[in-house]
Amino acid sequence: MEEKYVVVYKAFKDFEDNDYLYKKGDTYTSEGLKPSKSRIKELSSKKNKIGEVLIEAVKVAKEDKE
Repeated sequence: MEEKYVVVYKAFKDFEDNDYLYKKGDTYTSEGLKPSKSRIKELSSKKNKIGEVLIEAVKVAKEDKE
């Protein structure tokens, strides 16, 4: 299973992603951005500038390629 992240906060701008606006339900991250483990940890906890959990991990089954 692969781990992806979904935005759970109403909306936030990610200053490390050219101020990209993420809205609740969006997949984090935008195309081409590879966030660090520390950035994922920061956004998935309350230890960020907003003080709320912004993203949560979800498990996604990998597609079988034939």
